Amino acid sequence: MPISRRDALRLGGAFVLAGAGAGGVAGCDAQVATSAAALSRKADHTLRIATGPIEIAPGTVVSTTTYNGQFPGPLLRLTEGRPVVVDVHNDTGTPELLHWHGQRVPAEVDGAAEEGTPYIPAHGMRRLSFTPGPAGFRFYHTHVTAHGDLTRSTYSGQAGPVYIEPKTNPGAYDQEVFLTLKEFEPFLSHGGDVVQTFLAGTPVPDLKHRGEKAVADSLARGMPRGYEVGYRVFSVNGRKLGHGPPVKVRTGQRVLFHVLNASATEIRSLALPGHTFEVVALDGNPVPRRAEVPVLWIGTAERVSAVVEMNHPGVWLLGDTSDDDRNAGMGTVVEYAGRSGSPQWIAPPAFTWDYRIFAEGGSTNQRPDRTIDLLVEKRNAADKGFNIWPLNGVPFSPETNKPVLEVQQGRRYRLRLRNASDDIHPLHLHRHTFEVTQIAGTPTHGLRKDVVMLGGYQTLDVDFTADQPGLSLFHCHQQLHMDYGFMILLRCS
Repeated sequence: MPISRRDALRLGGAFVLAGAGAGGVAGCDAQVATSAAALSRKADHTLRIATGPIEIAPGTVVSTTTYNGQFPGPLLRLTEGRPVVVDVHNDTGTPELLHWHGQRVPAEVDGAAEEGTPYIPAHGMRRLSFTPGPAGFRFYHTHVTAHGDLTRSTYSGQAGPVYIEPKTNPGAYDQEVFLTLKEFEPFLSHGGDVVQTFLAGTPVPDLKHRGEKAVADSLARGMPRGYEVGYRVFSVNGRKLGHGPPVKVRTGQRVLFHVLNASATEIRSLALPGHTFEVVALDGNPVPRRAEVPVLWIGTAERVSAVVEMNHPGVWLLGDTSDDDRNAGMGTVVEYAGRSGSPQWIAPPAFTWDYRIFAEGGSTNQRPDRTIDLLVEKRNAADKGFNIWPLNGVPFSPETNKPVLEVQQGRRYRLRLRNASDDIHPLHLHRHTFEVTQIAGTPTHGLRKDVVMLGGYQTLDVDFTADQPGLSLFHCHQQLHMDYGFMILLRCS
């Protein structure tokens, strides 16, 4: 992994501390462990980053980097508002970062080098002390740059679920099931991406014309189509379909499924024949309006929590709606008590995923203090065959750590995204929860998330209050996009 001069300077002190020995707190940053008590107490959780084999199915073993030698990493159940200490050991020969996705934590803990988080040094460790929140379904994952190294960052197995228990927990369900969706053995191709049409909303003609013309011009100059990523191995909870334990249920149960899409690049879908999903939370945040849907569409790094009424006894295949991906392993079995036999699959009807059914209609009554317009574009194959993704014409530079937008503490901001590409972009804002206030031209309010999909040639508005001092990263969660420019920093003062 290439390391910039800026990264090397940040790593310098950490490498010195990395030799403290097994009994020390090697690599510990004084700003993170904010008290002597945090340094001296036993850690609540320990995570070890190491590379090794994991068995996806008999005869299918992949070598990847994981937490605690497993995929997904261990489920961390934390309590909102109760401080926690986590020791993170890095047993690899490369500096690492661990991002607490969806939590409001200090920048030095958050896990993004662009924000100033120190690396976890190679063969060293860091002790992290923070107060979990907000309540709900979050996760943790690596946040280093990969570029063309498909063994690094979110292409690896470094992802694990976090559930932050609320101070009051009225959940009305009989069983809770966590599912982590993930592909392995990635590869690059010039095949071109497949345009996905499952997302509600119509293209904006001007954006479509602009994006199509830019790509056509590059192809006319003899450029190949930019690299895309494909995968050979598909899994749910680290096992291919048919090779993991089934989800065992009883007739009449209400089962709460927490589904995490831990893919580096892919949007996933899930269906369970004969059943519907009552979506109760998105990205761990309760939705304003619960709605039943036949299919869950889940962008990269999104989480969906949905209740399923177990009222259709049998042995069923809970799997991706893509026949190729499901048959390659993206699924698991749901087995009713007293039933046996081969799991059955019935394709669901065509279904459009529409965030608006979970939101309140009409405009929010909270007006932004400032609107920031961001135009998304694609420069086809412009960096050694990889696409470049500038915002307002400027790709993010890891050397200068720019561009940076200045925001003021306590003010409300609206990010207005205009997508001049046919790609769907899962947009993530670190250390904040935002409100989705416009989707494909329709005003909405009340829907709060930390990742949201921006449709091809569409527009989207998200509002947030700048309540986290320091730097916060805004980026597309598609690894290829963020590595090649689709990032911007917000500096709150």
